[in-house]
Amino acid sequence: MNTPKHSPLFSRELNPGASDRLEGLSRRQLLQAAGAAAIGASSALPGGAWAAGSDAPEKEEVRIGFIPLTDCASIVMASVLGFDKKYGIKIIPTKEASWAGVRDKLVSGELDMAHVLYGLVYGVHLGTAGPKKDMAVLMTLNNNGQGLTLSKALADKGASDLNGLVGLMKKEPREYTFAQTFPTGTHAMWLYYWLASAGVNPMKDVKCIVVPPPQMVANMRVGNMDGFSVGEPWNHRAIVDGIGVSAATSQDVWKDHPEKVLGTTADFVKKYPNTARAVMMAVLEASRWIDASLQNKMKMAETVAQKAYINTSVDAINQRILGRYQNGMGKTWDDPNHMKFFNDGAVNFPYLSDGMWFLTQHKRWGLLKDHPDYLGVAKQINQVDLYKQVASAMKISVPKDVMRSSKLIDGVVWDGKDPKKYADGFKVRA
Repeated sequence: MNTPKHSPLFSRELNPGASDRLEGLSRRQLLQAAGAAAIGASSALPGGAWAAGSDAPEKEEVRIGFIPLTDCASIVMASVLGFDKKYGIKIIPTKEASWAGVRDKLVSGELDMAHVLYGLVYGVHLGTAGPKKDMAVLMTLNNNGQGLTLSKALADKGASDLNGLVGLMKKEPREYTFAQTFPTGTHAMWLYYWLASAGVNPMKDVKCIVVPPPQMVANMRVGNMDGFSVGEPWNHRAIVDGIGVSAATSQDVWKDHPEKVLGTTADFVKKYPNTARAVMMAVLEASRWIDASLQNKMKMAETVAQKAYINTSVDAINQRILGRYQNGMGKTWDDPNHMKFFNDGAVNFPYLSDGMWFLTQHKRWGLLKDHPDYLGVAKQINQVDLYKQVASAMKISVPKDVMRSSKLIDGVVWDGKDPKKYADGFKVRA
């Protein structure tokens, strides 16, 4: 067994407000606490790692893929700030060009884990997003912080928001083109839900194309699309460059929605459960560090803006992570529901209802022909017990219920109780 390194769970140097009770906990103590929780859990992970008394990560180097987006920050900062070393692992952040590339490398094992779209994981698990493979969601990485951007050309004609867009489409009928980042992913679902809330059928009334996030602004600049749905900083980048306007945010569609997740294959979790827990601890610590202070957020922006990560200017990132928004037409506002990475632990719990929601939308838009076993699939993918073990060891509170209730932009409430009825209840659908 590796000799555990003793270090504070959450360093005072990084977060002066850290709780005294967390000081001095070693990786071994943390993992032993998680092991005790695992032994008592109703559905312990296979392999008997905890029963064997070993807390050492089975795999010390972990390759984690990411796309150049602001919400890759907790993965990057876990590595940059050395949180990974505390738990006996080395995170190797691996920059990827597209979500399809992330998918392929996860399935092949070239990547161990990834900062990845929630709906991509579910799509791969069910075979609706290319190759089929059993997948796992370890934790949610962030809530909110994506955007719906329309071209400046449309805005100049009065289409700077959804109502204006619908009016222009009626006044000047043609084929309008909108881009999203992956067929079963979050950005596609925000775009479709947003359009459908105004009666626009994204499968019939407009043309939807797939464009990798870092290529959105360049494609809009040359006129390849009328609008796009993507994560930051690319919405704000379009405003800075004077080629787009912010028509809506993803939190306008669904306040505190789930966004990216820490995803991997089911095989990885079974083979390397200690490693999975160690990575989760490092990423959770980074998530908490980011949300702890304004200073930390600014340092995060400076770090992820670098060429090795997002490769953009710091000012394209550092406004919206603080909730300071502008629409590109003179309007500015402060949004308390901006991108969150931790929010006292509320962000990271892998609610079963969150995963189920993506399945309802996949069914709504014809990506799934038949109703799946919504709850059964979510239980297979979302590693709730694993997350509870880690959260317990780190003194992070978890909700009592694996379901949560939310009201979306169209006034419809999603609570996970009757997913089949919910999926079939939309007037605008494929």
